[in-house]
Amino acid sequence: MSTIEDKVERLDSILGQFIVHTDVALRRLENDTKAFKDEMKAFRDEMREDRKEMNRQWAALAKKMGTLDEDLIAPATRPVIKKYFGCEPTTRAIRILRRINGEDFEVDVLAVCEDKVFMIEVRSTPKVEYVDEILMKASQFKKFFPEYENKELMPIFGSIVFPENVIKYASKKGVYLMAYREWEYMDIVNFDEVKR
Repeated sequence: MSTIEDKVERLDSILGQFIVHTDVALRRLENDTKAFKDEMKAFRDEMREDRKEMNRQWAALAKKMGTLDEDLIAPATRPVIKKYFGCEPTTRAIRILRRINGEDFEVDVLAVCEDKVFMIEVRSTPKVEYVDEILMKASQFKKFFPEYENKELMPIFGSIVFPENVIKYASKKGVYLMAYREWEYMDIVNFDEVKR
């Protein structure tokens, strides 16, 4: 009988140890789970902040991309105008805005010579329809800039590169295109065609 009692005592002892170890393991698991949840919450909060910061940076980049072409084209304005039109600009302005009777008129790059005024409109993705928009805008130019009434208005469409269909259309319509030539320097890419 003692062997059964010994076995029961041993089993009781093992069961007690199992309960103690299980209890300790469950407390550890509970603590680990709480720590994991806290870490996950901190991680989610950090990710949320990172996402907000990334969105702010994307917004800043998108805003900058909106002016990138102008920032590249504006410095080339003087040498290109001097080379092709034989005049030295005395004035150059970027993103100039005029408002008359609640109506806004903005020019991306404005350059003024003695007898000519250059209205350069910049687009990052050139399309044929922009040529017509620029011509329509040019027809309103002197209403907003009457001080240039006695100067010849030269509308120029500026971009980084132009597809062939836009070059042909702009040339036919008499609009100069200013872009990079072979990625080396800014140039009027259809000067001879428009001059004809």
